[in-house]
Amino acid sequence: MAFTQLDNKRDLITRLADGHYHSGEELGEELGISRAAVWKQLQKLSDLGVELDSCKRRGYRIPGGLSLLDSTIIKSNLSPAVAAAVALTVLELVKSTNEVAMSLARDGDAGGSVVLAEMQSAGKGRRGRTWVSPYGRNIYFSTVHHFSGGAAVTQGLSLAVGVIVVQVLQDMGVGDLRLKWPNDILWHGKKLGGILLEISGDPAGSFDVIVGLGINVNMSLREGNEIGQQWTTLSDITGSAVDRSLLSARLANGLLPMLAAYEKYGFERYRKAWQQLDSCLDQAVVLTAGDQHITGVARGVTESGALRIETPEGCSEFSGGEISLRARQ
Repeated sequence: MAFTQLDNKRDLITRLADGHYHSGEELGEELGISRAAVWKQLQKLSDLGVELDSCKRRGYRIPGGLSLLDSTIIKSNLSPAVAAAVALTVLELVKSTNEVAMSLARDGDAGGSVVLAEMQSAGKGRRGRTWVSPYGRNIYFSTVHHFSGGAAVTQGLSLAVGVIVVQVLQDMGVGDLRLKWPNDILWHGKKLGGILLEISGDPAGSFDVIVGLGINVNMSLREGNEIGQQWTTLSDITGSAVDRSLLSARLANGLLPMLAAYEKYGFERYRKAWQQLDSCLDQAVVLTAGDQHITGVARGVTESGALRIETPEGCSEFSGGEISLRARQ
């Protein structure tokens, strides 16, 4: 759920989102509060990590502005079929959108759910890592889909999600994208996004899959300084700020129909496209699984999405679990 401490700040953030200077007097008049109260609210925005710039006689601004999520814009850009099926939830601050979506699934109220947030206080990455999630900068997107044929029907699903995300971004003019098994979206070797799947229910029978997606959109170097690897953003790639509401709608338009058909068609429909985007194909790699380190050459994926590694002893297949993959130096 959204943190109530943000409720009385949304109007202030909305006014500053244009990136222009606004005087304390102007903000106070528009919000119906004193200049002292404005200053206190601005301090609370800084505490949330929102970057603020102040200039004497000009006022305050958010450098570069913010592309805030707007449910009206999102809904107006959904395809008719998705708009009819989706249950959209747009929140301010959450621990993680996957956690909210998981709660909806457990309550049996997840059909067609898409959860978006301006900020995550405990965003989740794969293998227990934290996903850096500054306010109003990136995409924090989770959706839920119900499966009834046992976990085997979801094999390769994270790879298929990656293919759809890349296709959405390509349609927006973003080129040179690659995928790294099992869940990374890369641009020129730098991390642009990631995918996290979680299960609620009985994986042997009927269950929900929560598909979590994080994409770096308009994040500054300062806001992303805690990321422990090379990374980039859509705004860096395109040279201009990206509308997060429009991007959210396009992601929903791509992902929800894929999920609805996945139990019928599986990963095979997406395997060729994934292998064309494979950042490690035919390259020397090191795969780490627990205390085991396997050195070999990546040879794509199987029909079920398992990674194939060729070693002097032959080809081995790996799927899921606590596995990491990197290029061999």
